[in-house]
Amino acid sequence: MTTKILFTSVNETYLFPFASKLNVFINQSPILAPYFKNIDISVDTILLICFSLIVASIILLLYALKTILYIRPKPNEPPIIPYWIPLIGSAITMGIDPVKFYRENQKKHGNYFTYILLGRRMVTCLGSEGNNFVFNAKLADASAEDAYRSLTVPVFGEGVVYDVENSVLMEQKKFVKSGLSIKNLRAYVPMIQMETDNYLTRWNKKSGIEDVHNAMAELIIMTASRCLLGEEVRSKLDETFAQIFHDLDGGFKPINFLFDNLPIPSNKLRDEAHIKMRKFFMSIMQARREAGITDRTDVMEYLTTQCHYKNGRKLTDVESSHIMIAILMAGQHTSSTTTAWALLFLSEKPELFEKLRQEQIKVLGSLDVPLNYDALKQLTLHENVVREALRLRPPIIQIMRRVKKDLPIPQTNYVIPKDSFIQCVPTISARSEENFENAEEFNPNRWEVFDQQNKERDDDLIDYGFGQLHMASAKSPYLPFGAGRHRCIGEQFAYVQIKTIIATLVRKFDLELLNGKLPMCDFTTMIVQPKDSSLRYKRTNY
Repeated sequence: MTTKILFTSVNETYLFPFASKLNVFINQSPILAPYFKNIDISVDTILLICFSLIVASIILLLYALKTILYIRPKPNEPPIIPYWIPLIGSAITMGIDPVKFYRENQKKHGNYFTYILLGRRMVTCLGSEGNNFVFNAKLADASAEDAYRSLTVPVFGEGVVYDVENSVLMEQKKFVKSGLSIKNLRAYVPMIQMETDNYLTRWNKKSGIEDVHNAMAELIIMTASRCLLGEEVRSKLDETFAQIFHDLDGGFKPINFLFDNLPIPSNKLRDEAHIKMRKFFMSIMQARREAGITDRTDVMEYLTTQCHYKNGRKLTDVESSHIMIAILMAGQHTSSTTTAWALLFLSEKPELFEKLRQEQIKVLGSLDVPLNYDALKQLTLHENVVREALRLRPPIIQIMRRVKKDLPIPQTNYVIPKDSFIQCVPTISARSEENFENAEEFNPNRWEVFDQQNKERDDDLIDYGFGQLHMASAKSPYLPFGAGRHRCIGEQFAYVQIKTIIATLVRKFDLELLNGKLPMCDFTTMIVQPKDSSLRYKRTNY
């Protein structure tokens, strides 16, 4: 009743007088009168006219916004995927399931297409040729530093990785790679086995349920800190360090890839955590000097005692601590997630547990013999389990570069505009039927045939400054550690670490999926993790 009275009041007070005046105006107008002769302007007519004007205004506004905000294709640019929301572009549809998104658009547009992500052109380059185009892009054409600087510098620190010229980065990579020598890798295997044995004492029942991803995240940071960062760091892995690591890790948010230093709470915590962790590492370096310790096998020891740039300048403690942060942060999620996925895939095929045990018995003679580096190299099934997990569930999906000038795509008519981002998606080629038979099946045995058919040549070697690499490897459909000048230098350590953990675990346990199905992928994080990684473990009879 109140609403009816109010509407009647509005009609009598405003609409009816307005309608009467409008009617007089129209009938007296020499231009409008012939068209509206003897027509009374009613309230309904006014409402209709107002509604029509509002709709027309919205249409004009949307058209203006489209002209201003929507990114239009440039001549010879790879086709842009249509999108509805300006600036946001395809962020939502891509983010829900990137693999599905890239596969569907590959079918529609081929191996080269563009989508809009928060106002940026993301030119996607798929297939083996697309991988090669991105990974082997010349420094003058495309920059990894410009693509990743805003994300990594606040976490790692200044003066290292993507905050330096590429030539300096190559020297820093050589420092770390030299620290990961075969001699040191040999020393790491018993350390990793001991840490794994100690950790698995928590699984103290004959049968139980554990979240394998959380477990591997804890175990990986223990083994990595013991081997790479030193005994002092490992001994300090308490709740305080865990909180510092958590806050620093919180800086790896996709939004920070696109925008520098947003004033958000997670970035404030990130910056405070970075200072604390840098001081922590520098205090250990100083304590070692004062105690005269020079015989450690960790990377920290090598960085602080052996490393000089080509110009003769010694690596500073600040640079060393920032490199240590980069090593810790870059390897933690990738290795823990890969280990978790490998164990999940093994749980889907429980017969593989016995085959892995039998391989160890064949190489070592017994499951009671401690693991060692040379034996680990002979455990090919163990290695192929890791390779297959990386093929099906690589922790990072897209590899990006920022284009520094208009860049033609070879063997096409496409030209990528300057300041666009280019990206390859190796997981698409690695899970393609064109490259791998029954590509979605977990089959570690496939690598024996693959290696025979894809032998690397010795006539295409190149050294970017941190050791020789095969240039042609960038054309491979399988590139979990990247290729070219930015190939991951932690590959050997990752295999040693993950294989040792798996080899130690299968000696003690069988694993089963709780519901018989692999968990779905969580694409909301930068590292592709399993949504639910709970497994049932059972003690073996060995």
